[in-house]
Amino acid sequence: MANDAQYVRMTGSPISYGRAAATRRVAARRVSTPSNQETMMPQAQAKPGKLLLSPSDHTLILIDHQSQMAFATKSIDPVVLRNNVALVAKAAKEFSVSTIVTTVAAKTFSGPIFDEIRSVFPGEEFIDRTSMNTWEDSRITDRVNAIGKSRIVIAGLWTTVCVVGPALSALDQGFEVYVIADASGDVTDEAHERAMERVIQAGARPMTSLQYLLELQRDWARSETYNQTVATAIQHGGGYGLGLVYAKTMFGGSEGH
Repeated sequence: MANDAQYVRMTGSPISYGRAAATRRVAARRVSTPSNQETMMPQAQAKPGKLLLSPSDHTLILIDHQSQMAFATKSIDPVVLRNNVALVAKAAKEFSVSTIVTTVAAKTFSGPIFDEIRSVFPGEEFIDRTSMNTWEDSRITDRVNAIGKSRIVIAGLWTTVCVVGPALSALDQGFEVYVIADASGDVTDEAHERAMERVIQAGARPMTSLQYLLELQRDWARSETYNQTVATAIQHGGGYGLGLVYAKTMFGGSEGH
């Protein structure tokens, strides 16, 4: 192969030589560099992904599930909403999830919290606020800090205000945020959908109430929570719950075996 000086004398063009040399270097790299598939191949491991929730890694905040807020909620049927809220509350109780329950103007405007929450947490003192954004009440943030977990799971009425406010505020301060979409609701379908889009665009992760329960269980061989998880799913899991009833009744089905 001609050296630099010979190449220039033969072609009379240092520019042509430079282009040719660059071409040869690119070709050499293509030959010598392993393919991306060879260097980047992931290795499967039998362990959960880091984005999955576990009972001990997050704080659940249930916000303003009250009569007055539910009256105007049209994005979800109130019966379905109450069912889903009950499922979430029971899941949190069953798995000992750190939980904050808060209301707004309970005695002067919005009324009592859903019985589906009160019955699961009897004797609990719920934090009653005046602020629309839960995160702007220092009693809430003090509780979050005292609990000391960097993940926040939120459900509330209405999505545009009572979910968006704390979700965006928590994200801004470095928390990971999950929103249980079907345990929340708003005055119209569009209001709920736009609010969910807004928090998702900001980095929140959406999920559903049944997904929340099953993500906390995650393995039917976990016998200490198996019975209660199945009972909650049967009572509040809709068609899935009916399937569990059928399987157990007809042929003694058991998910853990």
